[in-house]
Amino acid sequence: MNKNQNPTPADLRDIGLKATGPRIKILDFFHQNGGTHFSAEDVFMALAQEDKEIGLATVYRVLTQFEQAGLLLRSHFESSKGDSRAIYELNEGQHHDHLVCLDCGHVEEFVDEAIEKRQRDIAKNLGFKLQEHALAMYGH
Repeated sequence: MNKNQNPTPADLRDIGLKATGPRIKILDFFHQNGGTHFSAEDVFMALAQEDKEIGLATVYRVLTQFEQAGLLLRSHFESSKGDSRAIYELNEGQHHDHLVCLDCGHVEEFVDEAIEKRQRDIAKNLGFKLQEHALAMYGH
């Protein structure tokens, strides 16, 4: 699937999913808002404005299917209230870390090679070969 184009039914079939209306709409939503992070509720509220037929349970189900297929990445971010919520973003194939605003929940992506190197060094010094990691920094 070309991340610079809107998804097609064939794109979904290529990953073993039937091209249903909700799947096409949800994938299109993420492509139109690339680089942005959304909760299932965010996706539902945005799509419900144009399609009253889509339900929140359907959105959750499709997001899970897209995550399992590798189309979306899911992260869990905490708020200043101590709660946590799942946030989804397009999987664009490049590792990045996150900075999360504790006031409004806004998420910024960043890549810092010095941080990446330091994490690899720490893992190596402790006898680990780093396979993957997730870094979320929180602030105001």
